[in-house]
Amino acid sequence: MYSRISRILPLPADGERVGERGRARGGWTLAALLSLTACGPQLRDKPAEARNEIQAEKRERAEGRIECALPGVEAFSYACTIDRVQSQDGLFLTLRHPDGGFRRLLVTTDGRGVVAADGAERAEVTVLAPDRIEVAIGGARYRLPATVRGAKPGR
Repeated sequence: MYSRISRILPLPADGERVGERGRARGGWTLAALLSLTACGPQLRDKPAEARNEIQAEKRERAEGRIECALPGVEAFSYACTIDRVQSQDGLFLTLRHPDGGFRRLLVTTDGRGVVAADGAERAEVTVLAPDRIEVAIGGARYRLPATVRGAKPGR
């Protein structure tokens, strides 16, 4: 953890009054500050912190949108929306494109994540992180929140 000292209390000058048991006032503060510095420096990864902050801001502004990269586009953006519908067959996700197109996925309970709910194209699922998957179907890619248990990213 990175600590920052905001204020250092002055030590009493010679002849000034000291607190109980002969300790100078503020001695505890000095001891606490010295113990914080004894923990060893931990360097902050500022570029990673900045990237995480930017991604968090993008997610907050997206409000109901998910990251997607439509066919022919390499970069992801928060351009697609997601609708969730629970039915007797399970939870269906409808991923809507800005141009009006959409994909329907069925959330599975067998560990695969999601499968194509209709159509002939198969959904390819890749684990990105313990809380995120990437689904590729028909040339489009979507990044979805998910609970991943025991899987390694990239598989």
